[in-house]
Amino acid sequence: MRLILCCALFFLAAESRADHSRIDHNNGAACGDITVAFYEHGALYYRTPDGKLTGIDKDVIDELGRRSGCHFHSVLESRVRIWSMLASGGLDMSVSGIATPERQKTSRFITYFSTRNYVLFSKDLPFATQSLEGFLDDKRYQVAVVRGFKHGQEYDEWLDKLRLQGRMVDAADFNAVIRLLKIGRVHAALALPTSWVPILKQENMTESVKVMDLSSKTKLIYAGLILSRQRIPESTAVLIEKTIREMREDGTLESIFKRHIGADLAHDMLNY
Repeated sequence: MRLILCCALFFLAAESRADHSRIDHNNGAACGDITVAFYEHGALYYRTPDGKLTGIDKDVIDELGRRSGCHFHSVLESRVRIWSMLASGGLDMSVSGIATPERQKTSRFITYFSTRNYVLFSKDLPFATQSLEGFLDDKRYQVAVVRGFKHGQEYDEWLDKLRLQGRMVDAADFNAVIRLLKIGRVHAALALPTSWVPILKQENMTESVKVMDLSSKTKLIYAGLILSRQRIPESTAVLIEKTIREMREDGTLESIFKRHIGADLAHDMLNY
């Protein structure tokens, strides 16, 4: 009887292990292999001095894969090409995208942070000019922005007035904006925390720039994971959204934000 009982317990344990393996395997299979495209931009995805890729988006995807069982395969692409591939059904997923009615026709968006624009003033500016009105009144100073970017109603109206006075410089990208600020060609810039935090450190400019939140009307910008409606099943989208929500609730997202932009700005990114 003891032998029979031992055999029965052995087979029950084996069956339990097999069931557990099937459950784990089935969860992975339900999610499947997913190709996720990253793009290099500020604190979201950047190279360390030794060439290693890191950033908020990478850490979010790594943790999402660990928790959900999804198998993510990363590729590096330009933002233009990412949106083109998503629209045509040629890509599974991407990161930190801003939803529009047109984009939502082909992709689902799962928000995981919010942000807004700040003004970066040269610390050499007189105190009286370190406001939107004060800067506008003093015609000695200029501002630089990335060509084609929108910054919210109040900031855009301010920029339009500066443009009419010939005091606005359009740059090709944010790195060019910072270079203009560094050499004193311009005296102010507009940027998101995810853009300016790493580059100011890289350029040793944290002590030479004053960052100010000056717009009372600027709407938050909501950024999310972008899932192809054509390629990602709804069940997988539900799993990913549930996992992101858990990461927000248990403090994991805030910890990731702190790692890359600091504690002072990290908590505000959860305003969604």
